[in-house]
Formats: sequence, C-alpha cells, structure tokens
Amino acid sequence: MDRDTKIEGFIAAPLTGYHTDGSINLDIVPRYADMLHAAGVAGVFVNGTTGEGLSLTLEERKSLAAQWVNAAPDGLRVIVHVGHTCQRDSQRLAVHAAKIGAYGVAEIGPVFFRPASLEALVEYTAATASCVPDLPYYYYHMPSLNQVLFPMVRFLELADTVIPNLAGIKYTHDDIHDCEACMAYHDRKYDILFGRDECLLQGLKTGVRGAVGSTYNIMVSLYHELVESFHAGDLEHAQQLQEISAATCRILHDTGGFGSGLKAVMRKMGFDLGGMRRPQLNLSCDTIGHLESDLQAAGTFEYLNRG
Repeated sequence: MDRDTKIEGFIAAPLTGYHTDGSINLDIVPRYADMLHAAGVAGVFVNGTTGEGLSLTLEERKSLAAQWVNAAPDGLRVIVHVGHTCQRDSQRLAVHAAKIGAYGVAEIGPVFFRPASLEALVEYTAATASCVPDLPYYYYHMPSLNQVLFPMVRFLELADTVIPNLAGIKYTHDDIHDCEACMAYHDRKYDILFGRDECLLQGLKTGVRGAVGSTYNIMVSLYHELVESFHAGDLEHAQQLQEISAATCRILHDTGGFGSGLKAVMRKMGFDLGGMRRPQLNLSCDTIGHLESDLQAAGTFEYLNRG
C-alpha cells in the first residue's frame, strides 16, 4: 500500500436501493456508478451511514460491495465501510473487500459498547486493519452517531506506529481545529477526507483536498464550482455556493428523513431507489412535494447531476 497516495476530489456515499419487497436492488448499481463517474466524483463510500450499512445483513453488504466494485468505471475508487457491532463481522467484511478488489476499507468506531480510552480505540481499529494489510484503512470519525469523541490528532499519534496500513480518517465532525491538526500531522502524512458537505468551505481553508458526502449523489457540480471558486480567490461566490449546500442539507434534515429526501431527489433524476429500512422515515407524498418546492427555491435543482 502506498501511504503517500491521497484522494483528491469528492467521494459520494451512495444510497442503497430496494425493491418493493424490501430486498436490495443490485441491478441499479451499474447505472448509478456511471452517473456518479460522469458527474465527476472520484469514488464511492459503500455501505456507510447514507447507504444504511448497519441496517443491512452481512450478505447484503457483501453483495452490494461486490456489485459496486464490479460496476465501477476505471478511476472510480470504491471504499467499503466495514464497521459492525461485532468486530469479527467487521473483519470478515474487510477480508471480503480485499478479495473483491476494493480500493480500501473504512470502519466507524464501536456504536454500542464504546471504547473507554483512545488506546482501546486504537487497539480495536488495529485488529480490523491487520486483516487487510495491503489495503488502505480509514478510521470513520462520526461522534454524532456513535458518541466516540476523542481528538483525532491524538488518535493519529497513537495509531501511527501501530497500524501500518492506516491511510487516514473520514472526518465527519465539526471540530475544525482538530481536523486542521490532523491535516498537518507529520507533514500531511495522512489522508483526511472531510465529511461535512454543509461546511466544506471551512474544510478547504484547513487544506482539505478530498471529501466524502451524501449530497454528492445529487449535486456534485456545485461542489466542483465551489472548489474552483475557492482556489481562484473568489470567496464570495464560494460562500454563495456553500449557502446553497447548507440550505439543501437543512431542508433534507428538516423533513425528518434525510435519506428518504435524497431518494426523492434521486427519483426526480431518474433513479428509483425505493424506500428506507425501518426505523428510518419514508416521506409522504405531501412532504416530498414541499421538499421539492423548498429545494427548488434554494437553488439545489440548478446543480443536479446529469447522466
């Protein structure tokens, strides 16, 4: 594994499609992958939070991961999320990801029995990473979900000599100072993938080069334009685009069903991904109507992915 490789650009976190009987829809993945690739994403983060990974069975997760790897056009990196409440299953998923040719794996910290110390977290992640020594391993930091709230720069300090294939962190948290410290650690040794679409501009100011997000499924062109504006020094336009992003995320959250809202937009784009698995909310027709009106007013639909 080349630890010097860094991901630049946007990694979409795809939604999982379902048939009307609730089984996963593998058939839609190739067209989904082609659309994202055509829209300019650098890769996909499969079976994560947006993809309801922890609501899927082990076999469903393996099938989805394999389908995404098989369907991915050249140049589209597939990172497979392998986090699970049972670490042995995390390890099985990681080994499977390596066998099918995934680019890398990621793992969220324990979501039920939580580590009491950073040392315990590093020991936990090292046990999964060691199963796939030739694959980049990313720690998935999302304390809003699992309440594992440690400074990630300290995680890097402790993990640096313990996890040889540690590639970096999927950083889905709003501690910008900690994120910046992670970026700077050991002269930018690690790949810090920013995970907050609604404040990407803040991440760019810390030096972020790669990001993982849910709304890249529907409007990655907005983020490409935001990055271009930022690097061109047009911070006013970059901020305007960031406000559209933030409004989009807020409108989706306010429905009570973020994923279901994303699926409503995807349906508008020609991708029927079905509903969501319980306990997630499926939106009523009236709510979807209001959602679409609000997103139209926010400017979201001007940037919808094509393909």
